[in-house]
Amino acid sequence: MQNLQIDARRLWDSLMETAQIGATPNGGLCRLTLTDPDRQVRDWFKAQCQALGCSVAVDDMGNMFARRPGKHAALPPIAMGSHLDTQPTGGKFDGVLGVLAALEAMRTLHDLGYATNAPIEIVNWTNEEGARFAPAMLASGVFAGVFSRDYAYARRDRDGKSFGEELLRIGYRGEEKAGAHKLGAMFELHIEQGPILEAEGRMIGIVQGVQGMRWYEVTVSGQEAHTGATPMRLRKNALLGAARIIERIDAIAREHAPHAVGTVGLIENRPNSRNVIPGEVFFTIDFRHPDEKILDAMEAKLRAALAEILPPMQLTYSEARIWDCPPVKFAPELIDCVRIGARQAGFITRDMISGAGHDACYAARVTPTTMIFVPCRGGISHNEAESTSLEECAAGAQVLLNAVLEFDRRLG
Repeated sequence: MQNLQIDARRLWDSLMETAQIGATPNGGLCRLTLTDPDRQVRDWFKAQCQALGCSVAVDDMGNMFARRPGKHAALPPIAMGSHLDTQPTGGKFDGVLGVLAALEAMRTLHDLGYATNAPIEIVNWTNEEGARFAPAMLASGVFAGVFSRDYAYARRDRDGKSFGEELLRIGYRGEEKAGAHKLGAMFELHIEQGPILEAEGRMIGIVQGVQGMRWYEVTVSGQEAHTGATPMRLRKNALLGAARIIERIDAIAREHAPHAVGTVGLIENRPNSRNVIPGEVFFTIDFRHPDEKILDAMEAKLRAALAEILPPMQLTYSEARIWDCPPVKFAPELIDCVRIGARQAGFITRDMISGAGHDACYAARVTPTTMIFVPCRGGISHNEAESTSLEECAAGAQVLLNAVLEFDRRLG
């Protein structure tokens, strides 16, 4: 196979150029899905792909597919990509590296006039983060038949704006039905979002699968009252009840260490006034573990804790599991292609399981899928301080291209 080399500097320049779209003062990104910065980076991505002669299709969830033809049009396309949306205080590389490394791979194929057997596509999935519209991986979930389009369109952000309305507003609601676009395979490059590769001095993570994830929403209700005039024994303090539950959530995760994690990441205290006893608290829970039976046990302990702690405090509550993404195992034949691609590039690898969720989780339900990880400094992600070097980005892009070409070779 011809040895095609990506252009590391060109990839890095593209990463830094797009990092100006939604840039934060502290060097990160705020590019929430379906906001104006999301539209701007989509427009940039579309123009870059069209400059290579790629056709760009958009489905009714805003998922973007940039296609370069292959020698055999009847073959389903080999896809590579990730997402361009970010957390409110996100970094420059989470998701973005996967899309722009795919763009660099496509540019390399274009520059050298390399003809693949199958068409090659870059995918930009909508709303991977779930930071604005919960749950995460919403559009890839519709693509895979996990969620209905109506369910997705009805999701609202904290300001009451719906996904469907905002998708129309930014002009990225396509005509094609999500899921109608068939893929022959899906490769997703991503930063690790953890410290293992850096700690072990390895450049490439060969991802075997993704741990299971469940999200919950809880509302604790008490009674608003004056802080000075209400005796302690007569208070119905929703925030105090929520605090005790939050502490129990941490304990539940620690009981199932080392693989379990449990997090309360969003909390809203009402009325949030310094001299009013809180009457209502809304918060979210994120449980993760590679074993679904352990997730069942963690969920049962959560519900037992709610029933045990809150009623004696004269508090009521409602809870709902809003998202359940079971553990995922990736396709062995694609994992083998990544292994060969890393060996061709001369990189030290490590097999690993992803602790974070990715669009590859849902893509794996409808097409052979795998992931490639590169290190991120200190394992920090979902943070403006997120950092990955030029060399690490280039390594991931090279292995991505090598793996895609190895899979394509097997189709010939």
